[in-house]
Amino acid sequence: MFDFAPARVPTLYFIGVTTAQSSIMRVFPRWAEALGLAAGIRGIDLPLHAPGEEYRRVVRFLKEDPLSMGALVTTHKLDLFRSCRDLFAFIDPFAEALEEVSCLSKRDGLFCAHAKDPISSGLALESFVPDGFWRAHGGEALLLGAGGSALAMSLYFAQKASGADRPGKITIANRSRPRLDEAARKLSGLGAGMAFAFVHGPAAEDNDRLVRALPPYSLVVNATGLGKDAPGSPTTDAVDYPAHSLVWEINYRGSLIFKDQAERQRAAKGLHIEDGWNYFIHGWTQVIAEVFHIPIGGALLERLSTVAKES
Repeated sequence: MFDFAPARVPTLYFIGVTTAQSSIMRVFPRWAEALGLAAGIRGIDLPLHAPGEEYRRVVRFLKEDPLSMGALVTTHKLDLFRSCRDLFAFIDPFAEALEEVSCLSKRDGLFCAHAKDPISSGLALESFVPDGFWRAHGGEALLLGAGGSALAMSLYFAQKASGADRPGKITIANRSRPRLDEAARKLSGLGAGMAFAFVHGPAAEDNDRLVRALPPYSLVVNATGLGKDAPGSPTTDAVDYPAHSLVWEINYRGSLIFKDQAERQRAAKGLHIEDGWNYFIHGWTQVIAEVFHIPIGGALLERLSTVAKES
């Protein structure tokens, strides 16, 4: 249980579900040293879909405590924004479009809400999707899960000009129909020339059928949280991947059953399988740059990635 004690040093918070298990708790002190920051990190664990007043209590504390500099929000991005929108003096355009928050910061006396995932997910995708991949092969993207990460990836692709290197179709599949309908509403009208499909699939077997129907050279993403926030995989062991496709498990810790299922087909299908490590690096460095008002990129980003791997 978080004690809401005032911060004694400039502090970055991590709002999640099981924050103590995250690598960032051992990585951040080394990053702070590399960046010359006299700062600490604290985790705040909340249950999935916590009551609105719990989110508001956390956000009020961060807003009012002088040495609480900001936060990275994971898992609770949509619920926290919905519950606390009136507490933010500034909301960036991505946060407005997605109606979610992944970063809280303070600047010029304003308490700010940001959605960094369209940026960090785009940087992570660009690190493993070959240049010209979509133009050359005409594959599709299947995003399993309709939460903040899937919406952010969709917005990243939609920001690209029509005819640019991006999938011609994105399918978002989700177990919950209300969240799927919400995703459809937010993405309506985005991405001229790129089709969206929204599929209700309450069972893993439903996702298996969607994977099997994809053309070769497609992208399949586990954006459900299964494997990290809850055990399991959005697909079954019988999942059948299309040849030469990209499989992205956006989690980097946990059981990662989804990734293991794909690994069994790597050689036979010519799959490229990616975990969530680069997403982790970009997600955190984007937030740190915003919260502490320091640019992070190029050689410095590479140095921080090396530090993280050695931690």
